[in-house]
Amino acid sequence: MPAEKSAYALARYSRSGDSIRESLEWVRSHDSRNFLESYYFQYGHASIADLGHPVVCFEGISELAAAEIEAEPLWDGQAKSSRYQDFSRSGFVTPPEFSAADADIYKNAAEALLAAYQEVNGRAFACLAERYPRPAEMKPEAYRRNVAARAFDAARYLLFWGVPTNVGQVTSIRTLEKQIRRLKGSPYVELRSLAQELAEACAAEPLCRWDQNAPAEPLAPTLARHAETDLHGARARADLRQWARQNLSAARGETAPRVDLMRPTHVPADVVATLLYPVTDRPFRELYEMACGWSERQRAEVMGVALASRTRQDQLLEEFRGGLYAYDLVIDIGAYRDLHRHRRCQQFRQDYSGNLGFDVPRLVEEAGATAIFQSAIEETLRTQRRLPRPGSDYLLPFAARSRFLFKMDFAEAEYISRLRSGVKGHFSYRAIAWEMKCKMEQLEPELGRLIEATPPWVEDPLQR
Repeated sequence: MPAEKSAYALARYSRSGDSIRESLEWVRSHDSRNFLESYYFQYGHASIADLGHPVVCFEGISELAAAEIEAEPLWDGQAKSSRYQDFSRSGFVTPPEFSAADADIYKNAAEALLAAYQEVNGRAFACLAERYPRPAEMKPEAYRRNVAARAFDAARYLLFWGVPTNVGQVTSIRTLEKQIRRLKGSPYVELRSLAQELAEACAAEPLCRWDQNAPAEPLAPTLARHAETDLHGARARADLRQWARQNLSAARGETAPRVDLMRPTHVPADVVATLLYPVTDRPFRELYEMACGWSERQRAEVMGVALASRTRQDQLLEEFRGGLYAYDLVIDIGAYRDLHRHRRCQQFRQDYSGNLGFDVPRLVEEAGATAIFQSAIEETLRTQRRLPRPGSDYLLPFAARSRFLFKMDFAEAEYISRLRSGVKGHFSYRAIAWEMKCKMEQLEPELGRLIEATPPWVEDPLQR
């Protein structure tokens, strides 16, 4: 059943004495568009749009676009894995905003990275195969898959945001509308065009129908007419960026740890620090302590800047949402791609820059590929800094570090630490998950000791 008709049927079911079968039959003979037009978009009963769940797939998009598509708290989906597939011949997505000259520079750098990726992957596989011979009880196919996955773990640090991928998602109509509005306000041309294509797909007949004999109907035509650009989010961040540039004192310049855990107790200062975090390059702890020292009037000024562009139709920015614990992470993009999938927390990121260095996987060193790896990354970062933003972000390798803020309760901290530290996981996020547990033990000894995480030095390379 089309998503909007499903929402219509379930909404009617909750508002009548009919059985669900009777409600479904009733909806078959009535136009759901008039109902949704009135009750969802005019009267604001948004909970009705939670009842319809269209399935949407994005193919051939960049890894950068995939991460932005997934940035919805109420989101379910899967992206193409870089752990089990060879990306050396995958090609790459060229940012549409580049000039012809910039596109050529980007192309040369991207091809060099993929060539290094292929070389490092071959060396890593050979190193692992020599070190861990196949056990007699393991089938050759399973052995090769497991060793290949571990080799890809190291080699994929040479992949970059411009590598193509696929994403399949299942969301409610309400989340889909929010997603389209947010993507329409993106600084990336690719995402703005995807948002437009997504809205058009909602208004069109589905490309794939399970029952070819059923009448073809648009997926969510009412949604398509009303998903306007989220101007508030983009304007608020631009205004906050300008305010920070004009009003913040000089940064401390301290070296931040890879994982820094805080439990903010001053709620207004927490909100202000979170508002400023994505528009600066400062650690969250520095911003929070600064905001705690400000007067109530100064904090109100920052919140006023964030709210100045808000209309009656706009929700509060995500930065106003809280989490008992705040993890400020300076981690490689490869680890972020996996941690980013955890939805039961608020996530914020600073602009990608390539200025925080990069990580070299231990397996790369053990395979004798350090020189190849470092040379490729360093040359790429030099090229990336020459290209104009935001298109230059597409060239950032997964080995490059960036800064991310994750705010969550203890249950989510326990879940991430336990799940992501397991021996089957990627070595990078395993180390981050272990540090998250250790930081919790330092801050909350009674709770931290409840986390049963696996230390990163416990390994089993033939598991995946």
